[in-house]
Amino acid sequence: MPLFIAFEGGEGSGKSTQIKLLAQWLIGQGQPVFATHETGATSVGKAIRALLLETDEPITPRSEALLFAADRAHHAETELRPMLAAGRHVLCDRYVDSSIAYQGTGRTLSTAEVARLSRWATEDLVPDLTVLLDIDPAIGLVRAGGRAWESGPDRLEREQADFHERVRAGFRELADRAPERYLVLDATRPAIELAAEIAAEVSRRLAASR
Repeated sequence: MPLFIAFEGGEGSGKSTQIKLLAQWLIGQGQPVFATHETGATSVGKAIRALLLETDEPITPRSEALLFAADRAHHAETELRPMLAAGRHVLCDRYVDSSIAYQGTGRTLSTAEVARLSRWATEDLVPDLTVLLDIDPAIGLVRAGGRAWESGPDRLEREQADFHERVRAGFRELADRAPERYLVLDATRPAIELAAEIAAEVSRRLAASR
C-alpha cells in the first residue's frame, strides 16, 4: 500500500534535501515514488504561487488562506490522489499543516477554520506520516538566505521574526496533538543522520502496511 508522506517545517529546515534523500532510498528499495511540493506544483498552482509569493502587494490573511487552499485542492485532485491510486509513494514538500501553522498561527486566524478549509479542499486526504523538521527561525532564515534565490526571498520569507516564531510554535503544537502521525526531528542535525532516521521510520510503516 503506498504511503503519503508530508514534509513540514519553517524556512531553511531542509525539507527539499530530505525529500530527495528519501526518494533515492525508496527507489533503491525498488519502490515507485512521486515527489511534489506546495505551492505551485501544477500549472494552475504556478499562477496561484505567483499571486501569493512573488509579489509586493499586501494580501489579507483570509485571502491568503483561500489561495493556498485553492492550490491544494487542485494539487490533491490532479496529482496526489492519482499518484497514490497508481501505487506510488507520494512525498510532498508542505501540505495542510503549513496552512494551519502559517495562515492559522502565523497570521492569527482560527486554526480550526483553516484546518476545516484544507480538509474540504483535499476531501480529507491526510498524510500517513508527517516529518516535521524543527528549527529555530533565527537559524533557518539564515540558511534560507544562503540559497541561490532567483528573485530574492518570497513574501512569507520576508516576514518578521515573531511571525516565524509563531509558525514554529504552530507546527510543534500540531505534532503534540497527533504524535502517532509525526516524526519530529531536530533540523540542525547532519542531513545524513536525519535521512537515516526518516528511512527507518518509513521502513517500519511500510512493513506495517503490508
